[in-house]
Amino acid sequence: MTAADTQLDRRMEQLHTWGPYGLLGVSVVLASVAAELMDGPVEWQAAGALVAAALALQLWWHGTRSRRPGRGRIPSRAGTAYYVVRWAIAFGLTWINPFFAFYAATGYMDADELIPGLWRRLGLFASAVTVAAAQAGGLPFSGAQWAGFAGLLAVNFGVQAVVAHITEEAEQRSRERAETIAELERTNTALQQALDENAALHAQLLVQAREAGVADERRRLAAEIHDTIAQGLTGIIAQLQIVTNTPDPAAAREHAARAMGLARESLGEARRSVHNLAPVALADGGLPEALRKTVTEWGERTGIRAEFTLTGTAEHLHDEVAATLLRIAQEALSNTNRHASATRAGVTLSYMGDEVTLDIRDDGHGFDPAATRARTRTGGFGLDGMRARAERIAGSLTVESGPGHGTAVSARVPLVRHD
Repeated sequence: MTAADTQLDRRMEQLHTWGPYGLLGVSVVLASVAAELMDGPVEWQAAGALVAAALALQLWWHGTRSRRPGRGRIPSRAGTAYYVVRWAIAFGLTWINPFFAFYAATGYMDADELIPGLWRRLGLFASAVTVAAAQAGGLPFSGAQWAGFAGLLAVNFGVQAVVAHITEEAEQRSRERAETIAELERTNTALQQALDENAALHAQLLVQAREAGVADERRRLAAEIHDTIAQGLTGIIAQLQIVTNTPDPAAAREHAARAMGLARESLGEARRSVHNLAPVALADGGLPEALRKTVTEWGERTGIRAEFTLTGTAEHLHDEVAATLLRIAQEALSNTNRHASATRAGVTLSYMGDEVTLDIRDDGHGFDPAATRARTRTGGFGLDGMRARAERIAGSLTVESGPGHGTAVSARVPLVRHD
């Protein structure tokens, strides 16, 4: 509700409270001026008694209205009784002196707030009867006055009925507007709650995304360390063991040089892993050359016959795709060296339209894939680690093996070209 609406309601409240007093006072003054219209002291006494009754009624209603804050303008039985008694007093006063019709016109002012429903029209009609009778010359009527009274009654009641209808429509629109405003306020409150919840959810998602990013980076570093540094250290240890066990100085120097080369390579890989760079083997060429070099060096280091095969037309792959396939190949060869007791191993890289396939095979003693442990929440670094790497770039990894039948690991990933 606006300030103007509040001001208007306050003025209407004052009019309904003090208007009857004012109109009663005006009626008394005009009736006194037109005293010749009253016959004898009996009518004077009757008029005085009715004026006193009207004043007492107004004082009673004033007190009753004050004790019902916020409800004085709601139709009630007390309000209807007040209206009826006031109309009876006004009718009696108008019979005595027509100028008391000003007080009778009070019924036009507050019928809407005193009388409920359709009874309101009956109240307006009763007030119109009193006012029209006064306008026709006062009761009782002679023969010609009845026609004038009927016309005046029709005009008075018709005007008041139209005004009442317009007032009711305005009140209905006001109620609908108030309901609309209340609904909008409820909607705004619900919207604000939703916005607050969304803000809290957004903050929670940011925290979860940050935690997921940290966890993913930890897994990446752990996998990189396992695939590079750990394997490099394993190779260094193997070379140093040969150095300590061989009596040939030339062979010892050769294996020591290999150990130093592995140490340098592992250090470079560690730095690249920390900075999330491509593997060092990819720095000077594409994936086929990196795989060929990896297979050759692995075969020389382990003494296992190893071959690399390229099929299809080689393309320059995205760094992430190339690094993933290289790491899978390194891990698979490392597993072959540690667990398979193989004499031969082969790595095949195939470019097939919109995907790339990497196959690593060995003739070792094999294993039962169904008997291996399930992938853990931390990801693992063997078969689970290779599978996680492939899935990270929308690929897949399959393993075919059996006791005494060797092992074949196949990774299939989308062919994403270098930008």
